Amino acid sequence: MTRIIAVANQKGGVGKTTTCVNLVASLAATQRRVLLVDMDPQGNATMGCGIDKDDVEYSACDVLLGEMSAADTIVSPPEGGFAVLPGNADLTLAEVQLLKEIGREMRLKKALGPVIGLYDFILIDCPPSINMLTVNALTVANGVLIPMQCEYYALEGLSALLDTIEQVRGSVNPGLEIYGLLRTMFDPRINLSNEVSMQLIEHFDRKVFRTIIPRNIRLAEAPSFGRPVLLHDRASRGAIAYLALAGEILRREDAAAEKAQAV
Repeated sequence: MTRIIAVANQKGGVGKTTTCVNLVASLAATQRRVLLVDMDPQGNATMGCGIDKDDVEYSACDVLLGEMSAADTIVSPPEGGFAVLPGNADLTLAEVQLLKEIGREMRLKKALGPVIGLYDFILIDCPPSINMLTVNALTVANGVLIPMQCEYYALEGLSALLDTIEQVRGSVNPGLEIYGLLRTMFDPRINLSNEVSMQLIEHFDRKVFRTIIPRNIRLAEAPSFGRPVLLHDRASRGAIAYLALAGEILRREDAAAEKAQAV
């Protein structure tokens, strides 16, 4: 069964796109079939995979507006062994257009329907805001992966995202769940980081991934080369952390499958 994960946090700069690109590459390295859907008008996930966002013939905008099929829009990055539905600034136009449409929150779900079975995982990079693009991602997703820096304002912004998830669950996607909270850019030398980390574990328990993504120079510089860190420097702490996260996710999936079979 395909697992569709929206990577979302309305607070910018928390490692959302970094997580999308590097988790996709890490899952692909385990021989899983993976699709990255870039729903952020900034198109950073697209660029981070080595695809020029301004040079693609079609983008997620065309898919959302029904002008192109997902199958005809998906492209393969130069390396990495996964697929990308590219995004760019045209998505801002799509968002404005969708506001006038009936069933606007279902557009991405309908568009991905024909290709969902081709992949083991579909990760959706959401924009850093709660808008119609994010709602479309939450409507099609099984779960939400929330990257978080362990700082005060991150906790404050989390409640707004949780409220949105509840609203989507109560209206168009009752199966939506919090897939997990991921601590990113973590520096154990900072007391506040450790305090916030403990608060997250107290409130969300097993929803908090055991894997922690550290601050890492190789991780930060990889996007400028248009490559996931796994391909930029496989031995770096950042690459090892995202491989560990992929392993943790696969173990979760295996455990869930076993539980479902036992029922």
